[in-house]
Amino acid sequence: MMLLPETPRFLIKRNRFEDAAKSLSTLRRLPPDHPEILAELNEIKANHEYEMSIGQTSYKELLSNHSGFLRKRLLTGVGIQIFQQLSGLWLVDNWGRRNLLLFGAAGMFICQFIVAIVGTVSQSQPAHSTLVAFVCIYIFFFASSWVSLCSGKYSQSTKVFYTDTRALGACCLGSGEIFPLKARAKGLSITTAANWLLNWAIGYATPYMVDSGPGNANLGAKVFFVWGSFCALSFAFVWAFIYETKGFTLEQVDEIYAKVPHAWNSPGFEPTVKFIEVAEEVQQQPYEGGRRPTLSEIEASAIRRKSSVGLPEKDEKVV
Repeated sequence: MMLLPETPRFLIKRNRFEDAAKSLSTLRRLPPDHPEILAELNEIKANHEYEMSIGQTSYKELLSNHSGFLRKRLLTGVGIQIFQQLSGLWLVDNWGRRNLLLFGAAGMFICQFIVAIVGTVSQSQPAHSTLVAFVCIYIFFFASSWVSLCSGKYSQSTKVFYTDTRALGACCLGSGEIFPLKARAKGLSITTAANWLLNWAIGYATPYMVDSGPGNANLGAKVFFVWGSFCALSFAFVWAFIYETKGFTLEQVDEIYAKVPHAWNSPGFEPTVKFIEVAEEVQQQPYEGGRRPTLSEIEASAIRRKSSVGLPEKDEKVV
């Protein structure tokens, strides 16, 4: 970690524009004075100035009804961390977040239920071989999408399936992308806390759910009906709440949350906001009553102002 370079956004936040240009140049593999590097740096800087112009974010505001899109993003981040744990990256930038998570949830759901059914109706050697096969298939779906490793105890064929989960991948990437810079640290702290809370809860509860004897649920292989049901629920959650952010900059993620009310409409969205123009509009036209304008309102105001430039006054005659 000590050897990794600082991110361009962090450096711009510290007013180190030249260092930010070098960092972005390394990331994009282009010279620091390349037009694409300069344009992206100006956009990042303008986005930072825009966010600073509307103030900082507190935990109270992040959780309140008045935070609008921030609370929606917070609940999305918490939800994806929770379902990552309850489900028991490589394609993330090529296939997209939504498609990858839906693919993983559907595959895990099928594998979990097959393991539960086979493990419940038979204890024969062919049944155990089937369990091992579908556990391996499950790991493929999990590792290529939600990404976690599981271990625990019931039988030799299901040992690899249980708890002590360590999570990386699409869920953590998605949680990191959805918050604006001013709320990212606080938002991620809450979503990460949700992840570890479920990590502890599942690790604590699984032995009681699986084992036999007094005080235990004695579910055995039936516990996979529980995990499979959560996989089905996670499929619905991804379809309803996870926005497709493939190919977007962190600045453009703000725009998709502001303009697209439903996540299932996000694939195919084309961003139009330039934060350089937005920052200029905020400075030139303050809003009354201390209300924070939405990104759509600011963009619409900027478009109206641009369209009015060069138009004749009412009393001016056009020749």
